[in-house]
Amino acid sequence: MLIGEYEHSLDVKGRLIMPAKLREDIGEKFIVTKGLDGCLFAFSVTEWTNFEQKLRALPISNKDARAFTRFFFAGAMDCEIDKQGRFLISSNLREFAGLEKDVVIVGMDSRIEIWSKEKWQACDEEISADEIAEKMEMLGI
Repeated sequence: MLIGEYEHSLDVKGRLIMPAKLREDIGEKFIVTKGLDGCLFAFSVTEWTNFEQKLRALPISNKDARAFTRFFFAGAMDCEIDKQGRFLISSNLREFAGLEKDVVIVGMDSRIEIWSKEKWQACDEEISADEIAEKMEMLGI
């Protein structure tokens, strides 16, 4: 299970250290793509395959389904951990997420979210657990 919050810095080549605790679960090879809320998503190969199957099942005749699928597939890239525990994030994905130097990596159970530190802090400040809990009750949580 991917959990926890970790702060790291991008190096000048756009490489980021994958925290050892997350590396064990996501594996040495994984997929990074555009995420929601202005972050990046990273999936293990197994989780990406599960996600890919759900996207593939969407009707190609539906414009929103095509746009949703395009959003995730167009930016997706294969990543691999190097001997120093780093992986490269492409320039288009760094630009999409506003990643410049300080980065927050968040374990989200079946995926990892990669945030610019500034965006993460803004998102974190907006979260009101009490308000969200009330809304989640309608979903049975």
